[in-house]
Amino acid sequence: MLTFDPFREFDRLAGQMLGTPGVSGAAAVAMPMDLYRSGDHFVLHCDLAGIDPGSVSVDVDGRVLTIKAERTARTDADVQWVRRERLTGAFERRITLGDGLDLAKIDATWQDGVLTVTIPVAEAARPRRIEIATGRAPALTTSEPATIEGDTTESASVVK
Repeated sequence: MLTFDPFREFDRLAGQMLGTPGVSGAAAVAMPMDLYRSGDHFVLHCDLAGIDPGSVSVDVDGRVLTIKAERTARTDADVQWVRRERLTGAFERRITLGDGLDLAKIDATWQDGVLTVTIPVAEAARPRRIEIATGRAPALTTSEPATIEGDTTESASVVK
């Protein structure tokens, strides 16, 4: 039996966010993210304080979600920096999305310096309940032997 887990990539991403190797340090610091599942969709929050929302882009190419943003440096000539910790420049995060997501319905919103990307689970991948019909099973006729399509064994006679 094959175990199918379309959200395996999100688990990998969560591990990277918690400090395992593989995430660019500058991107992780400049664009910290939270990712969680809520019902039938995943929600990604990306902190982009001090970044112009017009410089932010969210793209999907195949199964890769790319978030790009740019924070411009202050150009005041008369400023003498005492401490400078906020990174400037262009930043990019790429997330490989698993199967079972509806990539055509990804939604992105911006509020108070936080980018929120909502990724719905595809209808076919959602858990569903299978109803069990009750009543009598259909009777087999004795005019032809019972066979199952694709059955390579010889047909057995149906007992009257």
